[in-house]
Amino acid sequence: MAEKKVLVILADGFEEVEALSPIDVLRRSGAAVTVAGLKPERGNLVRGAHDVWIRCDVELLDVREDRFDAIVLPGGMPGALNLHKSEMVNTLVLDTYKRGDLVCAICASPAFVLAPTGILDGRKCTCYPGCEEKYSHLGFNGERVVKDGNVITSAGPGTALEFGLAISEALFGESVSQSVKAGMLVK
Repeated sequence: MAEKKVLVILADGFEEVEALSPIDVLRRSGAAVTVAGLKPERGNLVRGAHDVWIRCDVELLDVREDRFDAIVLPGGMPGALNLHKSEMVNTLVLDTYKRGDLVCAICASPAFVLAPTGILDGRKCTCYPGCEEKYSHLGFNGERVVKDGNVITSAGPGTALEFGLAISEALFGESVSQSVKAGMLVK
């Protein structure tokens, strides 16, 4: 089986738990995870919403032409808004979706990044409570994690491990996801 490639995009103001939990789970699952910074500062550093700095593997510009089996968009404020403002991010989201690869977003990112692209139209989805107000016509349902086709959405920081495990299961199957879950002592 070919190695699964995952792109996690960090923008200034990202929610740290929503980024690091899926990165950890997916690497434990065997994915080749690339952490890309949107306009990173010196040394490829991106600042999280709670003042935690993460060193990215690359700048997003360096991998915008690469193909990934999944892209992951953490939420947080103003991280989700910064992702939404990027034409490069919007193009990557749409291209990934149209190829049938996984588009995964958590917290504010389903509402602020995915909803404006139209890919949530007619789908079940979730996001951080209150973020869905502008998109009340969509299927935001308040669940912790929702997979509908090739889109996975999650509600927020407290659901980040479940979100990572859902992505793992979609990429590698239930047995890999369950093995990682057991090894991490997740109930």
